[in-house]
Amino acid sequence: MNTPTQLALFDLDNTLLPFDSDHLWADFLARTGRAGDPVQARARNDELLRRYNEGTLSAQEAADVMLGLLQLGTPEELVHWQHDYMQEVILPGIRPVAQELIARHKNQGALCAIVTSTNAFVTQPIAQALGFEHLIATVPERDAHGRYTGRMQGTPAFQAGKVLRVRAWLQGLGLRLEDFAESWFYSDSMNDLPLLEVVTQPVATNPSPALRELALHRGWQVLDLFADIKS
Repeated sequence: MNTPTQLALFDLDNTLLPFDSDHLWADFLARTGRAGDPVQARARNDELLRRYNEGTLSAQEAADVMLGLLQLGTPEELVHWQHDYMQEVILPGIRPVAQELIARHKNQGALCAIVTSTNAFVTQPIAQALGFEHLIATVPERDAHGRYTGRMQGTPAFQAGKVLRVRAWLQGLGLRLEDFAESWFYSDSMNDLPLLEVVTQPVATNPSPALRELALHRGWQVLDLFADIKS
């Protein structure tokens, strides 16, 4: 097999999806009564998203809440909840324009991967639905009985951790980031600045106001993938 000369990396939430899958997973559990008092659970979830968008949320704080949600059910229950979440929330939200963007890079022979801070339990079926073979996500720890512990395993795919995880993934494939003549990273968030700064083609995708301003200042491409969606 020929070594690819192009690398295309994609953030997931608010980039390939027109929403935050982590936030909506927590909301799904809250409104279906699986996360305690629905009103209080949704308020906590909204506060977490606000702090993430502000860039004031640490990976550990996010994990304490989001990975803690995986302790609410047995592995068997979680599989059923995950299926319902995919059917009710995720699959209806996948947009053809995002699928076309992914297909364009694949058709050019690029090595493609999702790189997301959202944990792998939530994002693995989403990556599969979008046709990705490779997913770099925060890994939730499991105990010897297969139950989630509420802790992270290894380096979270968050902020500078995304760069470390991408380099480790490529190393496992016998590659380096510098081996690619062209590399893209699509993201909406200033949290992803470390990875945006190490690729050859950073693309501010559905960007936050802060990232849009920075991208315009630096001459980066700005892509409004979901411009048709009214807020």
